[in-house]
Amino acid sequence: MSFDVLAEGLQFPEGPIAMADGSVILVEIARGTLSRVWNGKVEVICDLGGGPNGAALGPDGAVYVANNGGGVVADDRPVGQGGIDRVDLSTGRGERLYHTVGGHPLSAPNDLVFDRDGGFWFTDFGKQSGRHRHFSGLYYAWPDGSSVEEVSFGGTGYNGVGLSPDETVVYAAETFTGRLIAFDLAAPGKVVKGGRGGRVVGAPKGRTWFDSLAVQANGRVCIASIADGITVMAPDGGYTQTPTPDKMTTNICFGGADLRDAYITLSDTGRLIRMRWPEPGLRLNFCG
Repeated sequence: MSFDVLAEGLQFPEGPIAMADGSVILVEIARGTLSRVWNGKVEVICDLGGGPNGAALGPDGAVYVANNGGGVVADDRPVGQGGIDRVDLSTGRGERLYHTVGGHPLSAPNDLVFDRDGGFWFTDFGKQSGRHRHFSGLYYAWPDGSSVEEVSFGGTGYNGVGLSPDETVVYAAETFTGRLIAFDLAAPGKVVKGGRGGRVVGAPKGRTWFDSLAVQANGRVCIASIADGITVMAPDGGYTQTPTPDKMTTNICFGGADLRDAYITLSDTGRLIRMRWPEPGLRLNFCG
């Protein structure tokens, strides 16, 4: 395996965004920041606090962050409120956009992706405290703060989220089951009738822990699979696995002129690496 190390010493990196200027913006969950990696340096863009977990570039050029709010303390109280944050890249100012849905507090938002209409899907992983665990959900929201809707609730650790190339399917990676779940869409933000529970695309044999994901241009889904590297799953459930040199592979995104540069976060060793990928990634909306 050949790869370049772009940054070391990161504090549990996740949510990479390959920017047009060659930099990579990512979150550092343990540090509570949105950070930028370029020219061998790491710069803090915004100190958000909590646990910034996933990031995506929006139609207004701002970065939207799924913030899990941090963990829990000894008496099982959450450290902070989870929510969706917006960061203005020109000023470094962050603000909370959503913290409730339908009167219910968000628990631990994890990842997000924008569709071509400018709305975004996000997952809520749910927190565990003591002997209790919050259910997981899938949501659709608008970046102006005007609307957020619960599309599905009751999952088991929804983590990474992504859209098929034609945007007729939204995928969620389920951590504890190691399953890829697909939700068929009737319109932007709307699942087909009877589809709120999703359908299982597939799961690797044995025990695999899924984290975040990215989609290839050919529609296959690349899922960071903790100790198993990257799982590439086809829409029919067939899959292959590419190992990585870390026991906590947490995320992947694509960049470069041909979208075959894979940027992968290795969170156990605190590294961001870049490697050439066999297939081009899907160009994300609003990423240039």
